[in-house]
Amino acid sequence: MDEARQIVNDIQKGNIKPIYFLMGEEPYYIDRISDFIEENVLSEEERGFNQMLIYGRDTNIDEIVSNAKRYPMMAERQVVIVKEAQDLSRTIEKLVDYAENPQPTTVLVVCYKYKKIDKRKKLYKAVNKTGVIFEGKRLYENQVGDWITRNLKSRGYSISPKASQMLVEFLGTDLGKIDNELEKLQLICPAGTVISPEIIEENIGISKDFNNFELRKAIGEKDSLRAHRIINYFSQNPKDNPMVVTISLLFSYFSQILQYHGLNDKSKGVVAKQLKVSPYFVSDYVTAARNYPMKKVSHAISLLQETDVKSKGVGATNISQGDLLKELLVKIMN
Repeated sequence: MDEARQIVNDIQKGNIKPIYFLMGEEPYYIDRISDFIEENVLSEEERGFNQMLIYGRDTNIDEIVSNAKRYPMMAERQVVIVKEAQDLSRTIEKLVDYAENPQPTTVLVVCYKYKKIDKRKKLYKAVNKTGVIFEGKRLYENQVGDWITRNLKSRGYSISPKASQMLVEFLGTDLGKIDNELEKLQLICPAGTVISPEIIEENIGISKDFNNFELRKAIGEKDSLRAHRIINYFSQNPKDNPMVVTISLLFSYFSQILQYHGLNDKSKGVVAKQLKVSPYFVSDYVTAARNYPMKKVSHAISLLQETDVKSKGVGATNISQGDLLKELLVKIMN
């Protein structure tokens, strides 16, 4: 986020490089930087003759270089944006000659999504010397909540930890999807609003009471009644609550509890860092560890592995996924 912001700030100050090679597993900032260049480097009048948008599947390196070497018409510079450049992965190194001596009046933007070029090869070194290389790295799940908080803060909003966790569990780590939902909330809620679980439930459709986060909390607290209510809700809404996601999240949860048991230093800061969770949720793990000694945690992990196999039709062909979850819950909590 900071690196992308710095690139945008530099462009706004007039420090514009001849090449921007935007690569990596996370496409969100690749699109944001590319869109900013497309909308801001040239004036609206200049774009007609001096801005070109091409796609990797429809071109080749020779054509890209030929277009990049053109001189701008009645403007200081031209912009050439290559979208989906990962389709040119087999020949992308042929761009090295141009990268070593780029046209100073051209801004070439290469959007190389979901992949990276080899840092040991000439192209990376050449672009790094004459232009800008940006790598969009996929965030880990425990990092996304902080990203949501920072993103909303930059827009004049804040969010409760539980609401943030609900978004992460429902939308995963895809920043593009999350940003779309945050933009919807921005249209609905006035600036300064604290985004709460109730706002998430009402406007995005994620239940604040019946979700995997609340299920884990209920299991950790050994609140059997609440846990069974959530499982029943999941059984009635299987499309919105796929069993494979629930099993995966519970497996991660018990793995974290097992890790907690193994910590010598159980101070709040250390636990949050080692378990990769927000300090706000550390107390939940303390409670769960108290209710599930190490032996029970190991047993729960074995049960989850067994249920995962059954959910795929091995040894339990006539049992519904809802019944499998109910059976799992009884075995874990007893």
